[in-house]
Amino acid sequence: MSGNEQKYIQEAFETNWIAPLGPNVDAFEKEIAHYVGANEAVAVSSGTAAIHLALSLLDVQKGDKVFCSSLTFIASANPIIYQGAEPVFIDSEPETWNMSPRALEKAFQDALREGKLPKAVIVVNLYGQSAKMDEIISICNYYEVPIIEDAAESLGSSYKGKPSGTFGKFGIYSFNGNKIITTSGGGMLISNDHEAIHKARFLATQARDPAPHYQHSKLGYNYRMSNILAGIGRGQLEVLEDRVNAKRDIFKRYVQELASVPGVYFMHELDDTQSNRWLTSLTIDEREAGVSVKDLLSRLMEENIEARPVWKPLHLQPIFHGITYYPHNERENVSEDLFRSGICLPSGTSMTEEEQTRTIHCIKKAIKQRV
Repeated sequence: MSGNEQKYIQEAFETNWIAPLGPNVDAFEKEIAHYVGANEAVAVSSGTAAIHLALSLLDVQKGDKVFCSSLTFIASANPIIYQGAEPVFIDSEPETWNMSPRALEKAFQDALREGKLPKAVIVVNLYGQSAKMDEIISICNYYEVPIIEDAAESLGSSYKGKPSGTFGKFGIYSFNGNKIITTSGGGMLISNDHEAIHKARFLATQARDPAPHYQHSKLGYNYRMSNILAGIGRGQLEVLEDRVNAKRDIFKRYVQELASVPGVYFMHELDDTQSNRWLTSLTIDEREAGVSVKDLLSRLMEENIEARPVWKPLHLQPIFHGITYYPHNERENVSEDLFRSGICLPSGTSMTEEEQTRTIHCIKKAIKQRV
């Protein structure tokens, strides 16, 4: 916590705005919209809820298909299943680790031949790095299919001077406890479409009709953020730029200390973009380093240092067995390669320099002993 949050929480208590909705919710929505330059925003209970609302607003339903990044957390794809639709998973490309325009184009060509284009494309900005949005937007515009930009991990990042999350029909952010700013749990749906966001608020509040009694003509959801949590979000948003700078400093120090180590290759930052570096991510070439990701994770754990593999691609998840998947090309499954070789290092802004130094020394020692 930054220390700023308590002011907004106290205001909520003093005015008795405890339940969902209230002045903090209204203000948080306006502040996020202003920060990213969007026309409208609606605060909800999670980033997953925001994706679900976006799919509902695009009338995704049973029998429809939705293209989705494969290298991501399962929350990016689960709402497709909620709607009874079918996900089609798109591989990554090696520069950004995000959706491959080449694989996306191939998926669209096949869909066109089959006479069934997807209802939407969910593009994920992994670990704070924006996808190649120019290419992806060009493809989706050609086929007239809307984009949902999953910027759960990339608030504070930018692509060619424009904030991450603002390139699609809808953008979503997450304020889960592990994100760059948090409300403990929460999310935000943004759009320049006023009517769509108005409908999102309606759906997120159990789709209650304007009547003196409780009346419901459509299926709705209990997805609104509480006034207390929105107060936390307002305090957090005030230090977002500080968090981005701190994350980037952490990344820079890892690079300075480890980039020359054999077999260590850091996640690239695409030209004319800025990543918030939510997590410092890199790959280990086992042949050069003499150590596998699994071995390195074990060595770090022995020192009570928590690191993680990168996301397991969704097309490899048991729950999605048999779902259609498009690789980057016939010879490359980039997301699978990244899953085998990728690792995320401790990157929390509360981490001390001493703790980061201990992590760096442990990695150097593990590789030096094996090379």
